[in-house]
Amino acid sequence: MRKTVMIGKGQAGVALVAGAALLLLTLSGCSRRTADAQDNTTSFGSRETSADKAKLFTVPENQMEHVSVVTVEPTRLPRVLRLSGSVAYNNFETTPVITQVGGPVARILVSPGEFVRAGQPLLYATSPDYAQTRTNFLKSRDASALAEKNYARAQDLYAHHAVAEADLLQAESARNQAQADLQAAEQAVKVLGIPRPESLLTGPGSAEIPVRAPIAGEIVERLVGPGQVIQAGATQCFTISNLSTVWVMANVYEKDLGYIHQGDAAAIQTDAYPTTFSGRISYIGAALDPTSRTLQVRIVTNNPGGKLKKDMYVTAEVQAGAVKDALTVPDAAVLRNDENQPFVYVAAGPNQFGQRLVTIGDSQDGKTQVLNGLQAGDRVAADGSLFLQFANSFQK
Repeated sequence: MRKTVMIGKGQAGVALVAGAALLLLTLSGCSRRTADAQDNTTSFGSRETSADKAKLFTVPENQMEHVSVVTVEPTRLPRVLRLSGSVAYNNFETTPVITQVGGPVARILVSPGEFVRAGQPLLYATSPDYAQTRTNFLKSRDASALAEKNYARAQDLYAHHAVAEADLLQAESARNQAQADLQAAEQAVKVLGIPRPESLLTGPGSAEIPVRAPIAGEIVERLVGPGQVIQAGATQCFTISNLSTVWVMANVYEKDLGYIHQGDAAAIQTDAYPTTFSGRISYIGAALDPTSRTLQVRIVTNNPGGKLKKDMYVTAEVQAGAVKDALTVPDAAVLRNDENQPFVYVAAGPNQFGQRLVTIGDSQDGKTQVLNGLQAGDRVAADGSLFLQFANSFQK
């Protein structure tokens, strides 16, 4: 009886050991499978991250008619730089109107928005300087006329031996001095903006003098008011600009500096009008903005109808050569995911597609440049990509 019990305990021990060994083998196998699964998962995840792909999905054959597949091929793509900028006056056709006389403003004849001719009076100022200059001119003119007569009489008397030569020379000297004084008085009158000093002989003896437009153009600013005291050579009364052309001051990023050149054509667009304005780069700045790391370029732009206004925001498209062997896809092929990342559907087999994240560049003429994510020969879905997106989400 006791021996039988000992044998039973031995069998139980053997069974227990065998069970433990089996459990260890099972756990070891599970651990290996788990590790393999983790390795596979890590490997798949790394492949997904590096290749930017999603799982493949299949489209039924009878629904492939909704999808158009194109082959990615290298092509020559015109390079277009889209530059942001703003409108400024053409400084070569713009001038400040600075008064030549001092005194209070008596009358203002023009307002902003009016077109003026060169020499047209813009305002009248009551000027003591003008009154004195006018008086000096009239006196100098009379003195010059008298000196001329005295010299002519001295010549006649000297010819008849009625006066000495010294008297003739003295009359000639007085005549020359009077002429010099008259010329100085005439120049002083012209500096005040009166091109014909002779007009003072018949004009009214008023102390009012006009401030005239130095160039033809539009009054874009009025900086004085009636009664304001202006100072000669210091007070700016108006700003006149010829608005048939304007400047667009556009910003070029540092990475694009090698693609722009003086004389490049530019198309100017603004949200205010559907019209495209044409221009050319006339100047490229010498230094970058240290904060934005951009360089300013100046584009001279035609401005028909004066539509482009100062400080208006615009976009300038500059034709900057071409990109060789650029990979492009139709615009319809590029979609965006929930994180706003661009992607395309790449054909991986018959009726099979997968998402692939891409880096895109410029888009023009219905084609978008792909900078990264695709290779020549890849086949992507063009028309029907939205259908594939729906089919993909449905199969998930």
